[in-house]
Amino acid sequence: MHCDSCGTELPAGAEYCPICGVVTPYKISASGSSPYDLTAAASPYVIPPQKPATDYGAPPYGVPQNPYDPYNPYGSLNSYDAPQQAPPPPGIPTLLRSPERTVHRLPRRMVLVGLTGLVAVGLAGGGLALLSRSKKPSSPSRSAGITPTSSPVPPQTSTPVSLGTILYTTYRNHRDEVHGVSWSPQGKRIASASADKTVQVWDAVNGGSIFIYTAHSGPVNSAAWSHDGQQIASASDDMTVQVWDVLAGNHIYTYSAHTGPVNAVAWSPAGPDGKRIASASRDTTVQVWDTRDGGHAFTYQGHSSSVNAVAWSPDGKRIASASDDATVQVWDAADGSHIFTYSGYAHAVNGVAWSPDSTRIVSGGDENTAVVCDAANGGHAFSYSGHSDLVNAVAWSPNGQRIASASNDTTVQVWDALNGSSAFTYPGHTSIVYAVTWSPDSTRIASASRDQTVQVWQAK
Repeated sequence: MHCDSCGTELPAGAEYCPICGVVTPYKISASGSSPYDLTAAASPYVIPPQKPATDYGAPPYGVPQNPYDPYNPYGSLNSYDAPQQAPPPPGIPTLLRSPERTVHRLPRRMVLVGLTGLVAVGLAGGGLALLSRSKKPSSPSRSAGITPTSSPVPPQTSTPVSLGTILYTTYRNHRDEVHGVSWSPQGKRIASASADKTVQVWDAVNGGSIFIYTAHSGPVNSAAWSHDGQQIASASDDMTVQVWDVLAGNHIYTYSAHTGPVNAVAWSPAGPDGKRIASASRDTTVQVWDTRDGGHAFTYQGHSSSVNAVAWSPDGKRIASASDDATVQVWDAADGSHIFTYSGYAHAVNGVAWSPDSTRIVSGGDENTAVVCDAANGGHAFSYSGHSDLVNAVAWSPNGQRIASASNDTTVQVWDALNGSSAFTYPGHTSIVYAVTWSPDSTRIASASRDQTVQVWQAK
């Protein structure tokens, strides 16, 4: 077996390349065989199919020949719509072309000219095409689908990202809208959950697909990594939460006690209780249970309508849940006893997240705003009103300085966690943005959208 990044031959059992340090796609056993049973019909793991050479989306195992090639205006194959490319954040190795992979280079048919962010003029087949910013219409509901583009070179529908924000990579392997995205605690991988009934795990640097989990029978709404990065829990419309091993490829447990679609899942933080999960459902409950055997701890029944989001406090002591009943409720993670209810909303609350120090909570909902409140008593701190449509998700940066919010207005907005002042807006998606997550070092953001992509960009 060889490294997908630099081509170095790997010893049996290697998890990382000894030369470039890149995670190996499949850990091999001492006998040289893969623990992923990719041929058995019952296996939930499948090798992502290769796209045809005429499709310039992200190839499942595509490693850019040169991510910073000045003669290729699109840079990486996995981010061909990025108006500019820049070296990755510190600590991320530069990728080399693997001798075992064939990479189809994107034709040099686009040249960016003029003022940055205003106009792009392309030469394609001898003709001129004028590409400029277009106002995006408001999109309907979360359940609606989207027709994928059939053009080999998709039209650029947005200008270069504001304030110099850099798009690092775009993951395009999903076949339906992407509802959830989660960054591994080690920062090397990303998991995305989609209406195409899959959870896909891929390289956070180059967008190369590692494997696809296909055991769900309905759209997958959420995926969450365990604190040690070895397991993933995924929540689905099939009314189950499934827990599986990322390293060995083994299905561990399916939790099926909910009586409605499961909207969200949250893993308990590291510590004695680091093996518990909270799952939020349209059956109006949040259930807490043990990932090792599915043992039920308790059910929180404080909400009167669908529970859309759930978040475990970083100190492990409390859980916050957001609901269609227009409330955010905070309760004890040990026994489910109610602590307080934030009722400052008039309509559904879709997302909730804790500050890294567990002292504040941010939430967002159908009123186009995000609200920060005190985690001790629910006291209102301030509101952020930069979006023009409902807010689907919120995420607090690990360094505690900023908050990112994803909206139906097709943008992700990043703002100051202390006073709510706007930092910048990321306009790279072409449809509703359902989910957003920060890299562990707070330097990058990944956002998931109804446009069937996950985009990884600079958190400038």
